[in-house]
Amino acid sequence: MGFPAAASALAAGATRTSGSHTSGPRAVSHGAKGGGPVVTVTTADEGAAAVAANTAVLITALHKPPTGFNLTAAHVLRIASANPRVRAELRRWPKAKPYTYTKGPGYWQVSWFAGPRSTKEIIQVYISDGTRRVTQVWTGFQVPWTMARGYQGAFGRRVNALYVWLPMCLLFMAPFLPWPRRRGGRWVRVRGEWSLLHLDLLVLLGFSISLALFDHAQIGLSVPLVYPFLIYLMVRMLLLAFGKGRPGKPIPLRVPVAWLAVATVFLVGFRIGLNVTDSNVIDVGYAGVIGAHRLTHDKPLYGHWPSDNANGDTYGPINYYAYVPAVAAFGWSGTWDDLPAAHAAAIAFDLLTLLGLVLLGRRIRGPTLGIVLGFLWAAYPFSLWALASDANDTLVGLLVLAALLVLSSAAARGALGAAAGLTKFAPLALGPLFWRGIGPRWPAKRSLALYALGFGAMVGLAMLPVLLDGNLHAFWRDSIVYQADRITPFSVWGLWGGLRLEQHLLQGAVVALAIALAFVPRRRGVVEVAALAGAVVIALQLVGNYWLYSYIVWFFPAVVVALLGFFPSREAEAVEGRERSDAPTLTIGDAGAVVPA
Repeated sequence: MGFPAAASALAAGATRTSGSHTSGPRAVSHGAKGGGPVVTVTTADEGAAAVAANTAVLITALHKPPTGFNLTAAHVLRIASANPRVRAELRRWPKAKPYTYTKGPGYWQVSWFAGPRSTKEIIQVYISDGTRRVTQVWTGFQVPWTMARGYQGAFGRRVNALYVWLPMCLLFMAPFLPWPRRRGGRWVRVRGEWSLLHLDLLVLLGFSISLALFDHAQIGLSVPLVYPFLIYLMVRMLLLAFGKGRPGKPIPLRVPVAWLAVATVFLVGFRIGLNVTDSNVIDVGYAGVIGAHRLTHDKPLYGHWPSDNANGDTYGPINYYAYVPAVAAFGWSGTWDDLPAAHAAAIAFDLLTLLGLVLLGRRIRGPTLGIVLGFLWAAYPFSLWALASDANDTLVGLLVLAALLVLSSAAARGALGAAAGLTKFAPLALGPLFWRGIGPRWPAKRSLALYALGFGAMVGLAMLPVLLDGNLHAFWRDSIVYQADRITPFSVWGLWGGLRLEQHLLQGAVVALAIALAFVPRRRGVVEVAALAGAVVIALQLVGNYWLYSYIVWFFPAVVVALLGFFPSREAEAVEGRERSDAPTLTIGDAGAVVPA
C-alpha cells in the first residue's frame, strides 16, 4: 500500500453510530478511533458509488470536480488552508502534508498529516460543496476521536435534551426533598430535614455538569470534572463500610411508597418506549451482536472482526454470551443497521438490574427499600443514558449486583464474580472482596475452596470456546493488551499526558486496596460489601485509561444499596427508642437486618 492509500485509510477514521443516520460528515464510536471503509479515486466517475455510501474518497485528480460535486480538490484545499484555525495549527506543523477527500454527498474533507511520510493526522476540516464554506475544524485528540466532537444525539439521542434530562434529575431527587408542608392553613418550610443523603444524590447527578461539556465538545473541561464526583463517592463508600457517616433515622421519604411503585412502572414504560423509538446502538452494543453471532456460527470469537467494528473484540467472552439469546431471537443482518438484538439485550439488562435492586432491597430492609432502590434506578438519568445508547455497561453492574444477591453462597458468588470480570475486566478486582464474603470472621477453608471452585468453573466454561478454537493469543492481544496500551483523551492520564509514573503508582495502590478490603473491616454484611465493591470499582475507574458516562452504571447499583441500606427501618427505630434497661444491644447483622448483638 502506498502512502496516499495509507493516509486515506487513516483520515477516513471514524465508524458511524448505527441508527443515527445524519446528513453531512458525522461519525461516532464508543471505544475505537477508526477503521472506516476507504476508496482511493483518480477520476471523477470512480467515486460515484463511494460518495453515495458516505465513505471517505481520496481525490488525486485535483482540477476536475468529482461526479455530483461543483468544487475541485484544489479549490477545496485553498478554502481549508485559509481558515484561521488551520493556519494557526499549520504554524506548529510547517511540514504538514494535506490530502483531500469527498465525504458523502455534498461534503469534502481535508486532512493534514504531520509530515510527508507521517501517519499522524493533525488537522481535519469539513467543507460544504454547496456553500463553499468550512463547516467543521478539528485538531488534537478530536481528529482521531470523533466521539470527542460533541455531535448532537451521538449517544442516547433525545435523552440528552434538557426537557428529558432535567425532569429525570428532579424525579430522582423529589421523593427525598423536604418540601414545604401545610400547617395552620399556610405553607411552612420545615427546618433541619436536610441530610447527607441529599448531598449524595446530588453528587450522583453531578456528572451531568461534565456530560453537558462533553456534549459541547469541551473535553478539556468535561474529563477532569468527572474526578471530584468519583473521588467523593469512593471516599463515601469506604467511610460507610467502616462505620462512618451512617444515618441514624429511617429513609427520609416525603411521598408514599405506593406512589414510588406506580412511578417506577411508568418510568419503565417510558424508558423502554424511548429505547425502541429514539435510541441508537453505539459500537459496544454492535460488538455484542457480532460476538454472539460468531459464537452461534462456530467462528473464532477474537480476531478478524468486520471493518466497521474492528476493535469490537476487546471485551471478555461473557459479554458476547449475554447477547446470544437476543441474537437467536432477532437475528443479525450482517450490517450495522438498527440492530433489534442490541436493543432487546440492552432492555433486558436494564430490567434485570431494576429487578435485582428490588430483590436485594427487600432482603436487606423489606419491601420499602426494594421499591426505593428500583425507583432510583428507573429515575436515574445516567442509567437511561446507557439504555438509550444500547451500551453493554449495564451488564457489568447487573453481574456485580447478582454477586451481592448470592453472597451467602461461596460457590455462587465466586461464579458470578468471575462472570462480571469476564465481561469488562475491571470487576476481577472484586475477587478478594467476594472471596471473604460476609460475617465477622474469615471464612472456613471449605467456603474458600467452594469460592475458588465456582470462580474457576466460570472462567473455564467462559474461556472454553476460546481455548478450543486456538484463539487464546487473539484474545490476549485484542482485549488485555489493547485495553492496557491504548491512550485516550477520556481520562486525565491521556488528556494531560506525562503522568504515566503517577498513574502506575496509583494503580498499584488500587490493587493494594482491593486486597486489603478482603481483611478489613472485620464485621461486614451485605450492605458493607456493597459499599466496598462500589469503592473498588470507582477506584479502578479513577486510574483507568478510558472513562465514559455509561461506566457510572458499573457502580451505581452497589452505591445506592450502600447509601440507603444503612438507614434503619422504622420498626428498628421504634425498638431503639424504648427503655433499654432490660433490652439487649442492637447491631446491624450480615444481611442488614436488626439482630441481637
